[in-house]
Amino acid sequence: MSHYAVINPSTGETLSEYSTITDAELGAATRSASDAFEGWSRKVTVADRAALIAKVAELHRERRLELAEIAVREMGKPLDQALSEVDFAAAIYQYYVDNGEMFLSDEQIELSDGTGSAFVRRAGLGVLLGIMPWNFPYYQVARFAGPNIVAGNAILLKPAPQCPESALAMQTIFDEAAASVGAPSAVYVTIFATNEQIATVIADPRVQGVSVTGSERAGAAVAEIAGKYLKKVVLEMGGSDPFILLSTSDIDGAVQDAVSARLDNNGQSCNAAKRFIVIDSLYEEFAAKFTAAFTAAQPADPFAEGTLLGPLSSTSAADRLEEQLGRAISQGATVVAKGERSGNYFPPAVLADVTPSMDAHHEEFFGPVAALYRVSSEDEAIALANDTPFGLGSYVYTTDQEQALRVADAIDAGMVWINLVLGDAAELPFGGVKRSGSGREMGRFALEEFINKKLIRIAG
Repeated sequence: MSHYAVINPSTGETLSEYSTITDAELGAATRSASDAFEGWSRKVTVADRAALIAKVAELHRERRLELAEIAVREMGKPLDQALSEVDFAAAIYQYYVDNGEMFLSDEQIELSDGTGSAFVRRAGLGVLLGIMPWNFPYYQVARFAGPNIVAGNAILLKPAPQCPESALAMQTIFDEAAASVGAPSAVYVTIFATNEQIATVIADPRVQGVSVTGSERAGAAVAEIAGKYLKKVVLEMGGSDPFILLSTSDIDGAVQDAVSARLDNNGQSCNAAKRFIVIDSLYEEFAAKFTAAFTAAQPADPFAEGTLLGPLSSTSAADRLEEQLGRAISQGATVVAKGERSGNYFPPAVLADVTPSMDAHHEEFFGPVAALYRVSSEDEAIALANDTPFGLGSYVYTTDQEQALRVADAIDAGMVWINLVLGDAAELPFGGVKRSGSGREMGRFALEEFINKKLIRIAG
């Protein structure tokens, strides 16, 4: 079987296979991206580069159903969610079209001696390598490629091995967009490369930075190679985000938000809520209502209207989640609810009484498994929320505004959402701390990661 293949997670059927790039082809791809940077990206204006991305956004909107159906076939995402992902990707591209010139404009510096002038001018670095995951094949690419092409970089894009069809659909979109504005197609190049070949790409002096979204192991491996060659790296790894409920005037609303935050993308989202930390006075009611609502979402055909939970992305993903769940139970976790797996269709499971001595307390469950925790105070909730190697997102529910900000300040995470879930937007920065990674994507901050902030000082 090819390294790159579309295997329908609903049926296990191999739908298509694609050849891995040869070393010669990889060298040519890197060279063409470098030529595109030197010959176009660094010479044209921000407006010229934004025009290309504007066309990319337009084509995403035009082809939203086609793109969404590809994602469903590749990784089992329910169709409604896949359509939303394509729409979000288009919005991200459009955000950098609308704001790129303002964000990248020269920044004047007031000089202490009052003589002459100085400013910082932002410019692209060169060729960047993006290593993408399978769970959001369009959104993840948009938040990497959109800002960095507008900033003046060229892109080498390695998709996840199970997402070649969506990768080729995006390559077609970028090719058409480039042709429409007279840009070289190699400003964005898809490479079906092996991990060994990626090491060669990172070592190439023409490649100036790497962005990785994936597992801790993948991030550590890439960062090690990049460090050896002194390359800038942005890492977005996993998460075990806490959902903290301290008080509420709407327990049913909080429960529904908790369920939505856990089921998003079949539970396969890095910043999904995974640990539900509930104050003692609300625990029993929340646990009962959450379990009922969560387990009501049984796995179904991802193409069917109204499906909330499709199959997990692959057999290996289902096997891994099943092994984790079994290990948690064998180590003493209480099973509040659990169904029977059928192929890659994995029903929701709820655990309680997870202790720090158990693996489940420190691992990320990438699928529809939720852990319930009872706490007696705000301080205990914070300590439990921070007792994880991860630090991506977090959710705080309380009717006390001062408490909300106090808890937000105390949580070790890159993002805190107060009384809402699924609130991501193109203008909001995304990223984490600790083993969840470093650097930021989206918002203005994405444009600051891979640029040269060049000081220009002019004599009086």
